[in-house]
Amino acid sequence: MAYFGLSQGRRLIGYGPFTRSAQRPADSVAFYLNDFGLTDEKPWRIPQRWEIVEAADIAQEPLPHIEWQAPDAGSFAQVFQDISQAIRQGVFEKTVPVSVENGILQHGDLRAFAKAFARVAAPKISYAWLDAEGGFAGATPELLFALQGRQLQTMALAGTARREEREMLAVDEKEIREHEYVAKNLMAKLADMGTLVRHERAILDLGPIVHFQSLIDVELEDDTAVEVLLRKLHPTPALGPLPRTKETMDLLLGWRKQLGCPAEFGAPFGLWFEGEFRAVVAIRGIWWQGEQVMLPAGCGVIEASRVVNEWRELRLKREAVKSAIGL
Repeated sequence: MAYFGLSQGRRLIGYGPFTRSAQRPADSVAFYLNDFGLTDEKPWRIPQRWEIVEAADIAQEPLPHIEWQAPDAGSFAQVFQDISQAIRQGVFEKTVPVSVENGILQHGDLRAFAKAFARVAAPKISYAWLDAEGGFAGATPELLFALQGRQLQTMALAGTARREEREMLAVDEKEIREHEYVAKNLMAKLADMGTLVRHERAILDLGPIVHFQSLIDVELEDDTAVEVLLRKLHPTPALGPLPRTKETMDLLLGWRKQLGCPAEFGAPFGLWFEGEFRAVVAIRGIWWQGEQVMLPAGCGVIEASRVVNEWRELRLKREAVKSAIGL
């Protein structure tokens, strides 16, 4: 089973068995599922049947009881040190390590997470994928892009603070610098594809936490395949390395593996429906495999970053995920 959040509080739910395909179907509903490295040669999942439901009509179920284990601060600190050294050596300007809080199911049904996240309201976008072995579900604030015809919409989302620190975020030089890294790099990627309009940097209020957000609209000069845009825009600098090269991607993938990050965390998860493709950045969610549960969170590291502050941000993001579903 899979679902993707639509406008006006609706969710499109697809039911298996799913047909896997290397190509997007022309006229049927299809989900896009891949890992962070985009290594799946058949990333399109075509459901046997689908329906659209109201989020408010999705039945609530008791959430499973999880015995959580604190993330390993020592492992993260070592990766942070390696990244900081690479930044000083000029390999990176910015990259995004991921810390994972692990847990073990004590009792209950892990699939209840999917129903809980499906009820999360806008501006977050709900998403989920469940199969026989496990799955993931979340409610992300980050749209990778939406494409309809030649109209492309995307966003830069970077810079984080607690809600009560909103006024401080607005003047925080480090957070502004991190956001501008993301926004300017995204604009540069799209500059040769059409006419761009970057909207004013604003603060997106997500309840417990707030982020800087810059919306970007593009009128493409040519018809462009979804797959081309996915490889051009993923990973955004909010989740990936800057600059993005094979070397920097390989380093980031190695650090993600070292810290136990799920393969799909931060990857595109999308839906093709009625001539429009929308893909989110799969963050702010929970992953599970058997009885093992994972809650990952990433943080942008630049030269001005400090490990204590980044560790605090990671905890803040994990707490926001739990808070979103009352866990």
